[in-house]
Amino acid sequence: MSLNRDSVLLESVRTHRARLRGAFLLGTLTSRRTVNDNVKRMIGSLVLAAVVGAGCIGTSFVTNFLADQAAAKAAQQQQFAPTPSPSAAPSEGTKK
Repeated sequence: MSLNRDSVLLESVRTHRARLRGAFLLGTLTSRRTVNDNVKRMIGSLVLAAVVGAGCIGTSFVTNFLADQAAAKAAQQQQFAPTPSPSAAPSEGTKK
């Protein structure tokens, strides 16, 4: 039983010293929490902005790729499409 009390006391002293050291180096607890929370929010915002930017770039790439593919297909179809012969076109004199 005495061993357990000693370990509890040592842990308590260790925690107290860590809190005092943190308060001395970083200021009061409320200012430390504000800084840590704001840093976490900033990092979260940067990650969110990067994900949204990557999504916009990906959407633009896919849209551009599909438009280029459709233009190439249209050009290919136009290249192989039969052109009407001049004899099949109605002449000016036969109009009613």
